[in-house]
Amino acid sequence: MKILVAVKRVIDYNVQIRVKEDGSGVVTDNVKMSTNPPDDNAIEEAVKIKESGKATEVVAVSVGEEKAQETVRKALAVGSDRGILVKAEGMIEPLAVAKILQKVVEKEKPDLVFMGKQAIDDDCNQTGQMLAALLNWPQATFASKIEVKDGSLEVTREVDEGLETLEVNIPAIVTCDLRLNEPRYASLPNIMKAKKKPIEQINASDLGIDTKPRVEQVKIEEPPKRKAGIKVASVEELVQKLKNEAKVL
Repeated sequence: MKILVAVKRVIDYNVQIRVKEDGSGVVTDNVKMSTNPPDDNAIEEAVKIKESGKATEVVAVSVGEEKAQETVRKALAVGSDRGILVKAEGMIEPLAVAKILQKVVEKEKPDLVFMGKQAIDDDCNQTGQMLAALLNWPQATFASKIEVKDGSLEVTREVDEGLETLEVNIPAIVTCDLRLNEPRYASLPNIMKAKKKPIEQINASDLGIDTKPRVEQVKIEEPPKRKAGIKVASVEELVQKLKNEAKVL
């Protein structure tokens, strides 16, 4: 069984995001970048399945600029066998990413596609679902537990009411939740070994995919700073302020 894992390069979650002065975007120059956190869970789960003997190969794929090769290398360092980088400049929307991944899936013919449940930069939770629709594959989203069976997966997923367990046939798309596992750290020897593992590079334009954004980003602004709170001397004063100033009573 082959598992394809999609990984995205994003601003590290520990970095304080700063908006550009002209409001055209956020500052990324000289900013620490890393793998999208839920994608780390997807890589870890794929590698664990391979280590259990239920998968024979794990392939990491990323869509983005040349520097996204670092994200693929990290996936190789924690246990992926080889990598694919689909080079595309600028902002790539979820639908374009799903179409690119569709082409990669058709070429690689994996049995499973893992990815994070959402990206922390644009907060989108769309790519996995769109890819499942394009491939006409079953999908299991927000997976917090995965059990591989003969020809199927049993997936426990988080829903508003609690936990839901479902079974999907293979091939399938799975989007992984942060609670699925604890991603391992890449050891120095494995980082060195990862440098020798192959990364295939493909231009998005060669796949015949139109990556032009359908949504125009007009302006980005920082959220307004919260005003300082006040203390009141009594319940009566609180009620008066809620009634006369906040006008919520």
